[in-house]
Amino acid sequence: MSESKETYKGSNFIRNIIIKDLEEGKNEGRVHTRFPPEPNGYLHIGHAKSICLNFGMAEEFGGKCNLRFDDTNPLKEDTEYVESIRRDVKWLGFDWEDREYFASDYFGKFYEYAVQLVRDGLAFVDDLTAEEIRQYRGSLTEPGRESPYRNRSVEENLDLLERMKKGEFKDGEKVLRAKIDMSSPNINMRDPVIYRIAHAEHHNTGNDWCIYPMYDFAHGLEDSIEGITHSICTLEFEDHRPLYDWFLEKLGVYHPQQIEFARLNLTNTVMSKRKLLKLVQDKYVNGWDDPRMPTIAGLRRRGFTPESIRMFTDMIGVSKSNSIIEYSLLENCLRDDLNKRAHRRMAVIDPLKMVIINYPEDKEELLEAENNPENEADGKRMIPFSRELYIEREDFMENPPKKYFRLFPGGEIRLKHAYYVTCVNVVKDAEGNVTEVHCTYDPASKGGWTEDGRKVRGTSHWVSARHAVRCEVRIYDNLFIKENPDDVEEGQDFTANISPDSLKITGCWGEPSLAEAAEFTSFQFLRQGYFVADPDTSKEKPVFNRTVSLKDSWAKEQQKG
Repeated sequence: MSESKETYKGSNFIRNIIIKDLEEGKNEGRVHTRFPPEPNGYLHIGHAKSICLNFGMAEEFGGKCNLRFDDTNPLKEDTEYVESIRRDVKWLGFDWEDREYFASDYFGKFYEYAVQLVRDGLAFVDDLTAEEIRQYRGSLTEPGRESPYRNRSVEENLDLLERMKKGEFKDGEKVLRAKIDMSSPNINMRDPVIYRIAHAEHHNTGNDWCIYPMYDFAHGLEDSIEGITHSICTLEFEDHRPLYDWFLEKLGVYHPQQIEFARLNLTNTVMSKRKLLKLVQDKYVNGWDDPRMPTIAGLRRRGFTPESIRMFTDMIGVSKSNSIIEYSLLENCLRDDLNKRAHRRMAVIDPLKMVIINYPEDKEELLEAENNPENEADGKRMIPFSRELYIEREDFMENPPKKYFRLFPGGEIRLKHAYYVTCVNVVKDAEGNVTEVHCTYDPASKGGWTEDGRKVRGTSHWVSARHAVRCEVRIYDNLFIKENPDDVEEGQDFTANISPDSLKITGCWGEPSLAEAAEFTSFQFLRQGYFVADPDTSKEKPVFNRTVSLKDSWAKEQQKG
């Protein structure tokens, strides 16, 4: 994928580490990364940064990248999430070839390693409850206390561990813990839990196991088994790295290098899987692929392109410092991409009827229009034109202010791709609202220009009333009204900041060709924004989501505030 190669030519500290390792002949010149999501939810834009980084680095240096599902918690994981992750990684343009793995593939090996730690006196079975373990762990200022079960004999620990495996104990009745240092300044090193009991069916292994390894134990071992050279993690795992190293060193196995980078945080967005799950389960949104969600599935349905997301991840770079990125930057990457690829169409959302009184009632014609002025190769299309049209209501004012260049009584405008028209009359309803504008057209102005070269300042888009198709339009905006959704009053949670205006559903009249639009096809509706055909679309009822406005209206609103 050539785009990703271009993306990762810029310098970043992880790239520099890999270059140095290659220069020094480390790992026999290999570069082998992995993308290891837990299948307990849909991937979001933060995962997209990790996907692009891991697959991009491997590709740039002629290496390999594995797709690995860290499925060590059967209580939260599901095959739906596994399938969604595969779909999202492929959609972004990356290929793991035959290197798809599951942590559950290694459950037998993990257990052998656990037994080895017990035999070496480095792990013990503990009877303390989860709450008691927390109490014994201490704090950042106070050391922890050793469990009263810490000094069980190797033989007793081996027996209890085997009985845990056979299902003789209830959930939470016992755990296996590493025996490290309860006075360590790093709380992660204070005898962490390695295995817990969970009598739950696993999506991959069924009921073969009733004990499951903890992530901190499994993570490094998975990397080791797969021969990973550079284990790239987000910054919250930095304090876990000593534990990652401890397990690998004590077990005497191949030792990859863990490297941490700052995770992605966006304004007006939540990235926590727990919070995203709450939005879905409590029906604040319409599923994981709701276009207001920061999930890759939601972004895809909103109309984002893989290229725009890769452009965005490149632009924000890779660093060791946490920061918050403006959501508008992601939108601008999308605008740049869609401007080059989206075909133009005309659609009228708030229609006002225009009657061209000197155009024959029985006449209609096809007018030529380019599909994309940014790309000649996209060719042209034919648009039907007739006596009665719809224009946007905002394109007409009966009593306009100075420097108003749209239509008004006595004024002349250009109809895009069509003719010059002049307003000669209006029709009003009983309340005095304008319901129709009557115009004359200049037959010599076909195509939007005349030989006399007269200047017409205003241009309006339009659709033929006789030929237009009725579409549903879903106008999406930020899901949260505050840049930091967690900025709430005491007693509230982030849902208090959900915007009541994040979705507005309306209709529009569009060019006839919009009825044929395949799902996920993007268009620029002239002067309206970029729109994409939603999966709900059909020939009988075309449905379009507004992907993004033509300009950053959100930033303007924020400045007003």
